Amino acid sequence: MALLSSSAFLGAPASASPPSAEHSLSFRRDGVEARLGAAVVRVTAITDAILRIRIAPDGTFPEDASWAVAKDVRNRSVAVAPSANGFATQSLRVSIDPATLRVTVSDLDGKIISEDAATPLRTEGAAFTLRKAMPVRERYYGLGDKTGPFDRRGASYVLWNTDAWGYGSATDPTYKAIPFFIATGGAGGSYGLFLDNSWRSWFDFGHREDRTLAFGSENGPIDYYLIAGPSTADVTRRYTDLTGKAPLVPQWGLGFQQSRYSYMSDAEVREVAGRLRQERVPTDVLWLDIDYQDRNRPFTTNKTTFPDIAGLARDLKKDGVQLVAITDLHIANAPDQGYAPYDSGDAGGHFLRNPDGSRYIAPVWPGPSVFPDFTRADTRRWWGDLYKDFADAGIAGFWNDMNEPAIFQTPTKTMPLDIVHRIATDDFAARDASHAETHNIYGMENARATFEGLQRLRPDERPFVMTRATYAGGQRYGVTWTGDNSSTWDHLKLSVQQLLNLGLSGFSYSGADIGGFTGGPSPDLLTRWMQIGAFTPVFRVHAANNAPRTEPWVDGPDHLALRRRAVEERYRLMPYFYGLAELNSRTGDPIMRPVFYDYPAMQSAGCDQSMTFTVGKDLLVAPSGKPESLQTYDVCLPAGGWYDYWSGLPAKDEAPKGETRFTIAKETPRLDRLPVFVRAGTILPRQPLVQSTSETPQGPLSLDIYPGADCRGELYLDDGRTLGHLKGQYLRQTVRCTLTGDGLRIAFDKRQGDYAPWWKDIAVTVHGWDGDGQVSARGKTLRHDRDAAAKTIRFTLPDQQRAAEIRVTRR
Repeated sequence: MALLSSSAFLGAPASASPPSAEHSLSFRRDGVEARLGAAVVRVTAITDAILRIRIAPDGTFPEDASWAVAKDVRNRSVAVAPSANGFATQSLRVSIDPATLRVTVSDLDGKIISEDAATPLRTEGAAFTLRKAMPVRERYYGLGDKTGPFDRRGASYVLWNTDAWGYGSATDPTYKAIPFFIATGGAGGSYGLFLDNSWRSWFDFGHREDRTLAFGSENGPIDYYLIAGPSTADVTRRYTDLTGKAPLVPQWGLGFQQSRYSYMSDAEVREVAGRLRQERVPTDVLWLDIDYQDRNRPFTTNKTTFPDIAGLARDLKKDGVQLVAITDLHIANAPDQGYAPYDSGDAGGHFLRNPDGSRYIAPVWPGPSVFPDFTRADTRRWWGDLYKDFADAGIAGFWNDMNEPAIFQTPTKTMPLDIVHRIATDDFAARDASHAETHNIYGMENARATFEGLQRLRPDERPFVMTRATYAGGQRYGVTWTGDNSSTWDHLKLSVQQLLNLGLSGFSYSGADIGGFTGGPSPDLLTRWMQIGAFTPVFRVHAANNAPRTEPWVDGPDHLALRRRAVEERYRLMPYFYGLAELNSRTGDPIMRPVFYDYPAMQSAGCDQSMTFTVGKDLLVAPSGKPESLQTYDVCLPAGGWYDYWSGLPAKDEAPKGETRFTIAKETPRLDRLPVFVRAGTILPRQPLVQSTSETPQGPLSLDIYPGADCRGELYLDDGRTLGHLKGQYLRQTVRCTLTGDGLRIAFDKRQGDYAPWWKDIAVTVHGWDGDGQVSARGKTLRHDRDAAAKTIRFTLPDQQRAAEIRVTRR
């Protein structure tokens, strides 16, 4: 093992006093390069707040290429101001100790953001370990949907995409490799660290070595990015600046989605769709798992059970329901059988090879199977073109499962590490590579092939692709979910934490199998999970073929009513959810967020927040941290005032006297009530109930105003399906409110974009209103209704396209 120190490079015994190795600093326009013996550390400023650190232990840097960070992003830089041992940007100071190559990053006030340990680097052959100081107060989040505690401190993780069927709360590794974390609570505020290395890697947050943050890989480049905040939101946004923004999904992707492994026939799919409409459960998507296929072969249909897939898709779409179909990446090894995906893939040489050049064949769902070489651009194009028949048939979206890749009948659950891939894509030099190098990006490149294929086949429609395995930057190509979870209260709680960490890791569009994939939920568990799921980004119920049914009606009318109410609330809130989705496409802000994302002081609140989260900044969802318990619990709410979502009344503050950082609402768990709160200062858009996002709401747009500080809301609308929003075909408008001495002033900013809304009128409800009042706009008095018990005043306006002001005054 080599240590990055003078003694290591000069070969001195550990007990000897280290001689002085040759070292130097050389300054660059965008950073600094330090040498110690043969080793080189290069620190460059991509932006004023994003640093790239590359280390070459032998003095030679590897190829500058990345699966996660595009070439034009890697090549960005800002000019820096050199200092005696480093440089400064407009946000950061960087110093390197030339005797040890320790890197320290601080803000301009000298507060340390990140600091290397005394021995920053250890190498052993091609493997490396990087070590950093770990302040006592720092907490760590991210790494995608890893299990374990929400805060990663004290734990250790391996990043190696793995089929983790039936995983538990401590299972590791699991389906995704996202080598990015966010640290909070340090002296210099939040920061993020992204290790851009596709090999098997690992992160240790003080588990093996006290107060030491360590990470490394078995091979590959030592290439990582340090992303400064100071806020968690700053870090998240900048990480997606680096690895890419998730494109806006079609609006139906935010609707309720019903699935099962599997709906076995055309007739069963139609029956489920019909029952959903009969029971008035709003629904946008039904999913087809592998049993719709012929002998589990991708890109086929079983003509006996699904005789007319195009007719099925067409009939469902008429009723506002989209079909999403699974297409696993393994292709049946079926020469001379007329199986077109095999024949065309064979002719194009698109399948992976053994080291001796023969084709790699392994068992998965179709039996002996071959596997596309997705690290080739021409293979991805071939794969994407395979969707033409399904796209022409009207199937709306596609689901790439088993793409870790999962292999049957092998203890590793995946293919051998020496399988040969051909890298021929992007700005990589063309070469062969082992599966050990490409394993963690294989699922992402599968999703990329599907996404890009749909872009070509339906060039003006937004693709919808779901993937199980992925890598950093995979948010550019699809939504994801947490895999084969279990029907337990523990997994309900775990799912909330997994989705929050996915959001911090760039994947705002994520969901869990509501109700659990394996085992079968109790009626109460399924109901509570659907209630919470209604506030998560991807709202899909899914269960295994050997598990009980989980359609909304299975447990009788009382549970159906509660589940229907949860789904209906999701649809009423669709203008808010869709606005957050569009915001995510521009900024990277997650839809579903940990409370501390927008309210950093909440990290020190004493309440159990292990299941509490916000939707955007303005809605706070607060189920019990012990979801199976009926015990009364405290909900910590950020300072500033909150309203109960269901009653519209101000939340009662039961915080200890003198507490100003947060307020406390006491809740007793009831299955008919999921505690949800609205920030004082919110203007919340809602719509009349529909049964599908394809249905035009009938009636006015609703704006619920909850007066308070920073009072504002955003309206966003487009056609929900095409790419017209990228060409100005959208509606965006900010609405503000200001408390005055005699009431409230509401201001509509001038509308942006040229998209015409579905509403003609706007129904305004002002909450927290005492006494009578008067409403006026443009010098005219408007009719209003007042509800003393609900503390509201209501009135209706014509649609406000131009800048306008409405006054609500007391009298």
